[in-house]
Amino acid sequence: MAAPWVDDPFAEAVRTGRGPLWLRHEDGHRVHLDIERWCAPAAGADHSLLRRCTRLGAPVLDLGCGPGRLVAALFTLGVDVLGVDVTRTAVARTVGLGGRAICRSVFDRLPAEGRWGAALLADGNLGIGGDPGALLRRGAELVAPEGLLLVEVETEEVDERAVVRVEGPGGQLGPSFPWARLGGSATLRLAGAAGLVEAERWTSCGRRFLALRKG
Repeated sequence: MAAPWVDDPFAEAVRTGRGPLWLRHEDGHRVHLDIERWCAPAAGADHSLLRRCTRLGAPVLDLGCGPGRLVAALFTLGVDVLGVDVTRTAVARTVGLGGRAICRSVFDRLPAEGRWGAALLADGNLGIGGDPGALLRRGAELVAPEGLLLVEVETEEVDERAVVRVEGPGGQLGPSFPWARLGGSATLRLAGAAGLVEAERWTSCGRRFLALRKG
């Protein structure tokens, strides 16, 4: 059975480092996926995440690490970091950059659960599984009592659930799967239900982030 992000144009885009790539909704609406930025070295707003991770002085888990730019950058900075992704091509690319990564779902059993200093949900990964409430609860399980969940949210106040497919440059489509897009307010509402509270919010280079901690 075909699996999203694995048996679709995403894996090929990760291999080549090139798009274009989109998430196509059932009604034909498309959201651009910034695959070239994901495959490039960490830059711009990424550094705001990297600084917060290095300040913690604790291991970091990158949930949905993709091609591995954040894992590689944190490794270079001396941070103990592990990437998690369902796409073998993404895991291989991350390892090729010098980072550590495993091919696994974020909902599978993961190493050192409950002991990570921070877990990252960047680049729209709050949408993983189409149930951000469940994903935030999972993040809370993974981090240490004093740990942080660092989440990138949409720039607009959106609260969207959809069934989507990855579309490649020639119109190739992968299998359908549930996805979500949330702005800051919707994320904080679900975070509260997951036992998380806001520790910080910031904007950098047009991208928006929240730091959440256990309440």
